[in-house]
Order: sequence, then structure tokens, then C-alpha cells
Amino acid sequence: MKIVVAIKQVPSRDSQLRIASSGKWVEEADLSYEINEPDAYALEAGLQIKEKHGGEVIALSAGPARASQTIREALAKGADRAIHIEEDNLGAFDPLGAARLLAAALKPEAPDLVLTGLQSDDLGYGQTGVILAELLGLPHATIVMQVDVQAGGIRVKRELEDGFFQHVEMPLPALLTIQSGFSKLRYATLMGIKKAKSKEVRRVAAADLGVAAGSPGIKLERAYLPQRTKHTQLLDGTPKEAAVQLVEKLKFEARVL
Repeated sequence: MKIVVAIKQVPSRDSQLRIASSGKWVEEADLSYEINEPDAYALEAGLQIKEKHGGEVIALSAGPARASQTIREALAKGADRAIHIEEDNLGAFDPLGAARLLAAALKPEAPDLVLTGLQSDDLGYGQTGVILAELLGLPHATIVMQVDVQAGGIRVKRELEDGFFQHVEMPLPALLTIQSGFSKLRYATLMGIKKAKSKEVRRVAAADLGVAAGSPGIKLERAYLPQRTKHTQLLDGTPKEAAVQLVEKLKFEARVL
């Protein structure tokens, strides 16, 4: 089975964010980068399927030269080879444009299964995967928590609201967007890191794929840091009643429980 996993390099969650002088994005010179967390779970799903049913896992990523670090991480964890779509200004591509880039690079591979993360940690549109499925003409399922390969297709478990799940049977080839928490993520071993250096990384310029950024349908007008405010509230009633109110506020207002 040929499995392609789309991965994106995003700013690290530990990065100190500072708004750029343009006011439309953060200052990238201050950032460190890592693999998008939902994409890391998509990679893990692909590696687990490969281990059970054989085949190969191909990591696909679009971005500038620094994205090669994320690609090497995917190779060190077990991906067999990679495709790097070199594009210095990936931010000029909206979800449709990004999906067109990925589709152009994917078509010659004719994969049995395409996996993406549910959404990206930096922009969070959650659209690229499903648009990619439409461009490739593939059946798709989103928010996938489990994948079982069956004769002639797959059976997936989707996470719905309020703790409900849906089981769907699909033919192959197909595209799935993977939910974070799919499985425990593996670490790259020392042997895996050494092997990654010799694995194939095919580099292709975005211009060679015949896809231009064009006029994006989504424009980011302004980026800003949330304002920090203090608010004091006194809870009435007995200590027991006040405790119940406090728990409700922590759970439903502060959302820390």
C-alpha cells in the first residue's frame, strides 16, 4: 500500500510571538519551527498502517528550505521517502492554492491512501485536506481516530460531538484527515536519524508544478496578541455552594478543567 502523508512545518508552540511591523503576521525571525501536531498524528497513522500491511510511506511537504528539517524528522521516524515542494512564500497560498500544490505533486504517485492532519496549528483553517480530496476525486473522511484496512477498502472511526463516534466503510484510494490523539506518537531513534540522511527527498519548485499563488480567497488583514485583563468576582453562598460555582466557572468559562 502506498501512503502519502502531507506534513506542514509551523512555528513551535514554545516560540515567543511578536507582531511584525506590517501588523499582518508575527515576526518570523524570532521563531523556531516544528512539525504541525495534527500532521504528526497523520504520520503516525500512516506508519502504523505500513507496519501492519506493508507498502511505503511518503512524506509530502510544501515550504521554504527550512521545511527540510521537518521532512527529515518524518524520514527519521520511518517514512520511506519524501517530496519537498519548494516555495518560499507559502503564506501567499490560501487553502485552495495549497491544495492545488499538493495535488499537482501527488497525482504522479497515484497513492492508495492520503493522510493529512485535521488542521494546522498556525492558521487552523481545517480546509486543505478536504479540498485536496475534491481535487483528486477521492472519497474522504474527517476527524478520523482509527483506521482498519479491510478487503477492498478501509473502515474508519470518526469523532463526533458530545462523545459520539461514527464508523464508516470506504473504498480505496481515499483521503483521511486525522484527529490529534490518534495514537501515541513515536520518537525518532538514533538508527532512524542515521538512515534518514540517505533516504530520497525529491525536490520540486512550485512554479514547475504549474501552480501560482494567484489572488487568495482569504486575506489576513491584521494579527494581534490577545489583551490580558484581570477580573475579580466574589462568589456568594456557603463554602460548599461557592465551591460548586467555582468548579462550573473553571470548567465552562475558563475552560481549564
